[in-house]
Amino acid sequence: MDLADGDNHQYSGFYPCRLPVWWGRVGDIGPHYQTDGVTGKRVVLRIEKRFTRFERFLAKILRAPREIRRPLDQMNSMLWELCDGSRDFQSICRAMDEVFKENIAPAVDRTASGIDALKSRNLMTILEHPFNQKWNIGPGKTPVNQTLDDLTKKIEYDVEPRTHNEKNLIEAIPKESPPGDRSE
Repeated sequence: MDLADGDNHQYSGFYPCRLPVWWGRVGDIGPHYQTDGVTGKRVVLRIEKRFTRFERFLAKILRAPREIRRPLDQMNSMLWELCDGSRDFQSICRAMDEVFKENIAPAVDRTASGIDALKSRNLMTILEHPFNQKWNIGPGKTPVNQTLDDLTKKIEYDVEPRTHNEKNLIEAIPKESPPGDRSE
């Protein structure tokens, strides 16, 4: 099924891809697209806060958390899992439309808005070609430029790789890589 304006959109022919960030799945399985790597569970992102010297001082006094935990809703969770750089924008729109039907109508615009929101927070990028595994997009791995505390056992996160690509990325990219070193 072709979606209206899918081939005319600015992202047409491009590959949305998540950037390195710690993420995991939580909760029960909900409606989802039946494909490799999409579970239907809700996604939670963990992002280290960056403080100035004064903010660090205040954070210490006020015992502020050192990270942001951003839970995604059901639609954005599925969008996050679909945007692994292997699917083009049109196929992501079709998958979102197939699962969420009128709740995401018009699917092309709503999918693009979700991608734009993630891009504006530096959590996603748009690639001209399929993802070539330059960085780790798999679940449960702290990016080399961040320092996150170990998780407490209050919440059980599902961080198992669900695709062959996620598993290969986790094994191939060493955790000890110096920040900024993205050489192949």
